[in-house]
Amino acid sequence: MNRAPFSTASAVSAASSEASPGVSPLVLGLGCRRGVTLAQIEAAVRAALGGRPPRSVMAVATLDAKADEPALRAFCEAHALPLFAYTREQIAAMPALAPPSAAVEARFGIDGVCEPCARLAANGGPLVRGKLALDGVTVAVASAKAHTRSTDPITETDSRR
Repeated sequence: MNRAPFSTASAVSAASSEASPGVSPLVLGLGCRRGVTLAQIEAAVRAALGGRPPRSVMAVATLDAKADEPALRAFCEAHALPLFAYTREQIAAMPALAPPSAAVEARFGIDGVCEPCARLAANGGPLVRGKLALDGVTVAVASAKAHTRSTDPITETDSRR
């Protein structure tokens, strides 16, 4: 699979082709404060995954304004995971599941980052772990839903746009 630096496509095509046998493919939705460290992201992801195998994670998703965060990009690079970045408009179109974050609402005008981003990248798949906030990082885990749309394998962009 082509692993672009970041994309706005669904991670489902990646998950369906690369999942380990017997392991449900998962997508992480990540939000973070500016300047968090790779260690902070690693700790939050481990906590959010609980007993789920890290190899089941197929992609990471975040708000486009956070896609350049060095620790987030380092996490994706260290784990060879594609990073999917979504606009405020895409996120706002998703139903809110967790209580709104006042800080995210004030800064970006949306209710939250991690849960809607996880669900967007999982093609609307269900959350298997709702928002976990730990040391400046928020993580949600979604199960990748059956592939229902095609993505361009070169650019990983949604071909329906």
